[in-house]
Amino acid sequence: MDLGIKGKRAWVMAASSGIGKAIAKELIKEGARVAISARNPETLQKTADEIGAELAIPANFLKPGGATAAGSEIVARWGGVDILVTNAGGPPKGGFLDIGTDGWQVGFQGLFLSAVEAMQVVLPGMKESKWGRVIYITSIAAKEPIGKLTVSNGIRAGILGLMKSVSHECASYGITFNSILPGYTATERLKELGVTNDEIARNVPAKRLAQPEEVGQLCAFLASDRAGYLNGQAIALDGGQTHGL
Repeated sequence: MDLGIKGKRAWVMAASSGIGKAIAKELIKEGARVAISARNPETLQKTADEIGAELAIPANFLKPGGATAAGSEIVARWGGVDILVTNAGGPPKGGFLDIGTDGWQVGFQGLFLSAVEAMQVVLPGMKESKWGRVIYITSIAAKEPIGKLTVSNGIRAGILGLMKSVSHECASYGITFNSILPGYTATERLKELGVTNDEIARNVPAKRLAQPEEVGQLCAFLASDRAGYLNGQAIALDGGQTHGL
C-alpha cells in the first residue's frame, strides 16, 4: 500500500529508542525524510545511522525551549516539517501526595509544553503548504487512569483537549491532529514501572504486550494521505485493555 508520504519531511521526538525509534523506522520505510531528536547525542546518532534518519538533532524536552530550538534547526535546514510526531518519556511515578510541585512541572514540560513548542514551530509552514500531520504519542492513561501514575493521568488527558482544540482550528488547512494511546508496550519504560506478566494477562484481553513496531505502523497510516479525513481522534492501541469510550 502506497501511503503517499514519500519525500515528506517528518520530525519524530524522543526517537532514540522504543516507540519513537519504531515510528521513525516505519516512516523511513515508507519513503519519508526523517529527523529524530532525543537527549543523548551519541545514542541519537547511533540510532540515526542504524535506521537511516536524515537528521539527528539533540534536544532535551524537559527544559523550556528545548523543542523550540530543535524544531527551529530542522525547519531552517529543511524549510519546513510536514509530519510532526510528539513523543516524550514518562513522568515521575507516584500517587498525588507522592509528587511535589517540581515533579508536576517536569511532567508538564516534558509531556505537554514540549508538544506545544514543537507545534508552534512547524504549524506556520504546514498552514502555508495546506498539508500537515500532527500525531501525539500519549498513553491509555489519557482516558483511563493508571494507578500510581497521577502526573501522567492528569497531563495526558490535557493533551487530548489540546488535540481537539487545534484540530478544529486547522482542519481547513489540510492539517490533521490525532493521538495514539498505547497500552502496555514492550519498552524500557514498562520495565521501569515493574509491570509483570501476571498483570498483563489479567488486564489485557489480548494476553500480550504491544510491540513498538505496531505503534509505528499505526502512526505511518495516520501520517498518510489515506488518513486525510481522520482528524481529532484518540486511538487506543491496547489489545482491548481500556473499558471507557
